[in-house]
Amino acid sequence: MKKYIYIVLTTIFTATALTSCQPEEFDAGNGLADPNVDASFAVSQVDDAGNRYELLPTKDGVIRHLWELGDGSPAYFSNSDTEAVFFPDAGTYTVSHTAFGRGGLSNTTMQEIVVATSDPVAGNLVKGGKFENAEDHAQWTVLNIGNPGTAWTFNSGSATITGGGWNQQAIYQAIQVEANKEYSIDMIVSGAGSVNTWFEVYASTTAPTPGSDYSADGRRMGLSTWDGCATASFNGKLSIVGCVGSGNVVSFPQSGTIYLLIKCGGENIGTTGITIDNVEFRGVPQN
Repeated sequence: MKKYIYIVLTTIFTATALTSCQPEEFDAGNGLADPNVDASFAVSQVDDAGNRYELLPTKDGVIRHLWELGDGSPAYFSNSDTEAVFFPDAGTYTVSHTAFGRGGLSNTTMQEIVVATSDPVAGNLVKGGKFENAEDHAQWTVLNIGNPGTAWTFNSGSATITGGGWNQQAIYQAIQVEANKEYSIDMIVSGAGSVNTWFEVYASTTAPTPGSDYSADGRRMGLSTWDGCATASFNGKLSIVGCVGSGNVVSFPQSGTIYLLIKCGGENIGTTGITIDNVEFRGVPQN
């Protein structure tokens, strides 16, 4: 008899406990996730700091922030309550903010930031570096070096080199520089992987000559399958995914004209070739 009473009481207790844990309505949730996390943010221009801004997201209930600045750079996570950003080039940038709340749920909002003028020091000196249209494409000169079989093509928003057979081709443009001023070079590069391929960037006072190879002053940065990069799929800034070169910060003893040249060639550049975008040559701000 005692055993029977124990079983009945245990059954009643278990049923009561399970019932008390359920929400009153199916859609009410359990309070551990927040589907309404606030992703709004304010934008504040930093006084007397040129093209620098502060992004001020809502803090209440936000565990983590994901920012995408709309300038071609990859999205990134942040736990900071204030995000400092710098847009050196004139243009309109759509900034996206994703806020993550309890339970990993998230919401996203976007705002446009209009930058009226390029920064006088760090503004990009490359013309047509985004390859967006025919006007951008016209800023570049194709340098035929040897036999055909490898060629650059200009797309809407990028430039791609394809081919192989140990042939190569380059594109370049002239840029005006100031004496002893430091400049940084970079670009977005992507590809599916290559075989016996080189991709090299030069910045030199030596003018390119049609029909001749170009190696003036040595390569500043690049990819090389012999040195372990571009052998598999890649996508990112050349300063990060590249593996050869003397460095992407350069200076020149005299003011005048220099040539930014990008060349590529090899046995097999890959099924998709190598694509570039957001080519930059900009002054390095001094602290």
